[in-house]
Formats: sequence, C-alpha cells, structure tokens
Amino acid sequence: MVSFLCCGPKLAACGIVLSIWGLVMLILLGIFFNMHSAVLIEDVPFTEKDFEDERPPEIIYHLYEQVSYNCFIAAGLYVVLGTFSFCQFRLIKRKRRMEE
Repeated sequence: MVSFLCCGPKLAACGIVLSIWGLVMLILLGIFFNMHSAVLIEDVPFTEKDFEDERPPEIIYHLYEQVSYNCFIAAGLYVVLGTFSFCQFRLIKRKRRMEE
C-alpha cells in the first residue's frame, strides 16, 4: 500500500501552528495595507519617480493595494500549507490506530 506520509507528527503540528500564525498575521497586514496605514509606508515599494508624477497619492495608494493583494495571496499559501499539515497529522493518527 502506498503511504502519503512525508513528515512526522511534530513537524505536522509545527506546520499547523505556523500556518495559523502566518494566516492571522498576513490577513491583518493585508487589511492594514488596504486601509493605507501610514505606519506601513516603509514597506511600500515606491521610488522618487513615483512622487514626480502629476498625482502621487494615487500611485502610492495603488502600491499599497498591490502589497495588500500580495499579503492575501501569501495568506492563501499558508492555508494550503496548513491543510497539508493537518492532513499529514490525521494520516499519522490513523496509522497509529491501525498499528494498535
């Protein structure tokens, strides 16, 4: 029988915990970037050329939203990782029950 186990129970549990933490963190960051929080201006990838344009606030707001979308995409990847870790954890529990 083919086994889909590729990690142990501790690694699976660690993956679940890190996924939950990453999901919460990135969703909050995505929300704050979407609200154009002034505190996060250092993390927005703008250049001096962006300020020389006719309407710099629109360009900076667009960059904020771009970073926000990137945070939400990364949160989605953490959901995938968490689902994978949870499935591994369940397979490990099932394997232990079958061995007993």
